[in-house]
Amino acid sequence: MNIAAKRWLPHAVAAVCLLVLLYPLAWLLATSLKPADEVVTSLDLWPSHLEWSNYTTALDGVSGISVTQLLGNTLLIAVGAVVGNVLSCSLAAYAFARLRFRMSKVMFAFMVATLMLPHHVVLIPQYIIFNRLGMVDTYWPLILPKFLATEAFFVFLIVQFMRGLPRELEESARIEGCGAFRTYWSITLPLTRPALITTAIFTFIWTWNDFFTQMIYLFAPEKFTITLALRSFVDQSSTSAYGPMFAMSVISVLPIVLFFFVFQRYLVQGMATSGLKG
Repeated sequence: MNIAAKRWLPHAVAAVCLLVLLYPLAWLLATSLKPADEVVTSLDLWPSHLEWSNYTTALDGVSGISVTQLLGNTLLIAVGAVVGNVLSCSLAAYAFARLRFRMSKVMFAFMVATLMLPHHVVLIPQYIIFNRLGMVDTYWPLILPKFLATEAFFVFLIVQFMRGLPRELEESARIEGCGAFRTYWSITLPLTRPALITTAIFTFIWTWNDFFTQMIYLFAPEKFTITLALRSFVDQSSTSAYGPMFAMSVISVLPIVLFFFVFQRYLVQGMATSGLKG
């Protein structure tokens, strides 16, 4: 009995922890189907009857903008951020990990130190720059910085992976006449696939869930993302439409959940190999 208990105890603890972690999602899904009067008055997880009209109201969107357009706007920003981070951060990481240039260690240390810099410190200078460039109320402030390797966390992640790759492959490529960029594109980049996938997954999730930055730069309702639409939905409907508000929350969370389940194998692989390399 003691052997059996020791064998099943970790599984039981893991199952309990899983239930605790999944409860907020279950509560969100159940609340999205509750009538308006039960959202704030009832503590029961399951509603007395299913209010499917909440989703009908949520699918109508806000300010005349459909949910399809809101999701499309969010997807456009997320995909642009993913492409920008993967390309720029991998280029910067290759320079730090493989190229030798003056003050490379100092610059790398300075780059890592920016991880401790709060985002709000640089927000005002960035806003002034984009405002003078006429890019406020466009998607450029949300996408363009990603092409400039501004995410030090991903640069550091890819650097640690690249440092563990064998240099003999790059040396062979140089003997064959490949330059630095050709070696990066044809040799190093394919071998860095696990770290690049990890960068893409985290960038997509963080960009999709971003609210503060999008609220600063986007004003026109037709350019709103799904997270901004949630705020507008509350402002528009006040406190009388909790059900549709939670229904729209479910719609906004669903792509992230599906995305995570599809790519979770690559996420675990990328984090594990990045930790072993370097």
